[in-house]
Formats: sequence, C-alpha cells, structure tokens
Amino acid sequence: MKSLRYERAADPAGAVALVHDNPHAAFLAGGTNLVDNLKLGVETPDLLVDISRLPLDDIVDVADGGVRIGANVRNSDLAAHPVVRRRYPMLSRALLSGASPQLRNSATTGGNLLQRTRCVYFRDVSTPCNKREPGSGCSALGGYTRYHALFGASDGCVATHPSDMAVALLALDAEAVVLGPEGERIIPIEELYRLPGDTPELDTDLARDDLIVGVHIPPPQGSASTYRKVRDRAAFAFALVSVAAELTVTDGAISGCRLAFGGVAHRPWRAHRAEDALLGHHPSDAVFAAAVDAELAHAQPLDGNEFKVVLLRRTVVAVLRGLADRISREESA
Repeated sequence: MKSLRYERAADPAGAVALVHDNPHAAFLAGGTNLVDNLKLGVETPDLLVDISRLPLDDIVDVADGGVRIGANVRNSDLAAHPVVRRRYPMLSRALLSGASPQLRNSATTGGNLLQRTRCVYFRDVSTPCNKREPGSGCSALGGYTRYHALFGASDGCVATHPSDMAVALLALDAEAVVLGPEGERIIPIEELYRLPGDTPELDTDLARDDLIVGVHIPPPQGSASTYRKVRDRAAFAFALVSVAAELTVTDGAISGCRLAFGGVAHRPWRAHRAEDALLGHHPSDAVFAAAVDAELAHAQPLDGNEFKVVLLRRTVVAVLRGLADRISREESA
C-alpha cells in the first residue's frame, strides 16, 4: 500500500471541501471496500478524508410517509431497524444477504451504494482493465465471465455492480441525498449509476467531490415484497443473479409491480419491460415467465455465463409466485 495522508472531517461540508481541493483524495467511511482496493493497488489516493464520525447515522420518518437514512447508518443496524423490517422487508433481506455479519457491522449505507465491482480482472492489477486503466482493454472478454453482465455491457466493460442493497433501493424508487460544493441535491437511485459505454471507469454520475449524505425511501406501494439472491455459497458471496420484487394484486389482477435485478449489469437493473408486461394479468407462472422473457429478450450473455439467462428466469418466476401466493393467503385469512 502506498503512503497517504489521513484527515478527519469536522462536518459534511468540510469533507466535501477537502476532497474538492485535492484531486487525489477519497472519502473513507466503513472502509470495507476501499481498504481492500488500497491493499490490492486498485485505488491509489493521496488523501483519505474520514467521514465515519459525521452525524449521519439516523433513520427518521419523513412527512411523505417514507424514511430518510443517514449515509453512515451501518448495514447491520439498517437491516435490524423495526421500521425497515416492517415497511421495507425487501431492503432488510437484501442487506442480510450481503457479505458477513462482521462486514455488515462496519459497512455504511453510502459506502454500500458506491462499492466498486468485484470483477477478478479489475482487482488484479497485473491484467488489463478499462475500468481501472482506461484504454488498456477488457480481460474478461474471452476470459472468466461467470459473474459478468447480461444487460447493458459494452466492448469496454462487462463487469457487474456488486451491491445487494442498491438493487432493493432501486426497486423501492429510493433517492440519494447528495452534498456537493454547490449544495445539496436529490438523485433517484435509477439515475445514480451509469452503463459502461466508452467510459467504464465511471461507475456513477457523481462528481469526485460529491458526498452521499443520506437516502430517502418513499412509502411502500405493494402488498408484498421480498429479495432473493442466488449465489455460489450461502455467505460472503456476490450474486450470480438477484431479484428485488414488490407486487400488488387487486380483484385478481396484477395492479402494481416493481422489479429490479442484481448481478446482471454494470448497475442495478430495473426491469421496466417485465413490470409493464405483468400489469393487468392474473398471477400465474405463465404470466410471470412471459414478463421476464420480455426483459430477457434484450440480454446479451457471454461465453461462460449463458446459464444466467435460465437462472434469472426461474428465480423471477419463483419470487413472483411466492409473493402472489402470500397475497392470496392473506386475503383468504
């Protein structure tokens, strides 16, 4: 690890100013991703600005019936919070499926949203990687692609976003509260992330000195929701595919659905085509399969990850069937 300076920010605006004034500075919160990348030589800042002690660790109700989550709320605390468990079980399940208990005790809400890909080539500085060194090439093309993208990839990058929490927040229509040099602004989670295109080194549309200070989640809309993650082992593994789903059934027909996928794109993937295909139909496996097929029609699997197409299809059908059955049981009770 290279030598670097460390400064502890006194307040959010001071943290932004420190990073703004140093082109090689980085924010440090829980450090569960950044410190790993420092050790690997993937990240090489000159200055770490510690924001971990800033008073951004509250979970509060807001006037619209939703909640605001501070950027420094730890993943374990967020997953266990009674409001989150009651109103947003999808989010709680997503958080509990990530990493390990020890890491969840350190990882923060803001940091979770901004973690870098776990592509093996990105994390191996001896291999070419456009995300790490623009213009050097993508070693995953023709290489190991088991964990790589089905949607939205480019010739420059086929890596996937690693966060479980971000997938759930996308399905919940959450918004990031961002503080920059010009003040605070709101960015929908769906607009926060980028597809790789010709600039795979850019994960988000945030400026270097933008600081996520919180997340706003609107009131839940659906009758039932959940998060399911399919992975190679039961703990401390990233998603092969994951599904965040919220379903509403009115008078026997699907009247609302929010659906997002993880492990399949450079960003958490909102399945708008599948959502539209579900509306107005009676819940059934055939309807669920047709909806996910409408989304998968735009998939571009790689040599080595074709299995993800079938895996995602089966996972979505199983998740939606489970939600529909739960709604039916509750209506009959």
